Amino acid sequence: MPTLTLTSEAFLNLIKGKELFADGVYRIVDIRDVALAHILAFENPSASGRYCLVKRVTYSFEILDILNQIFPSLPFRQRGLTIVPPFPTSSYCRRTENLPARPPYQVSIERAKSLGINFTPLEVSLKDTVECLKEKNLLSF
Repeated sequence: MPTLTLTSEAFLNLIKGKELFADGVYRIVDIRDVALAHILAFENPSASGRYCLVKRVTYSFEILDILNQIFPSLPFRQRGLTIVPPFPTSSYCRRTENLPARPPYQVSIERAKSLGINFTPLEVSLKDTVECLKEKNLLSF
């Protein structure tokens, strides 16, 4: 059986119904974008310092909704999550039928884009990840 990275294992667990983060917030970047950023930073003499590589900050229910659209036959623990924050003063919100999803915060991608990175769309990253897990017999549907 192939060994999974922590990120791949967390993604697989999310599909199976286990949250990695209690607040359900995920910071997402495609590993191919990270590899490209390393190459571009190495090749660019003006590149210096740190580059934050986060394509998108999103909730787990949004990830599952996107996967449900791409792979309707993929079995999820729950579909169309309606989760209430655990504390009345909680600063994050979860989608309900009448409340649109909003990211809890954003990470600027401008500095990373200055290297020449065009981040992979979330839908493509999710689709490719599920297909890879299926190909490695770690996910079946």
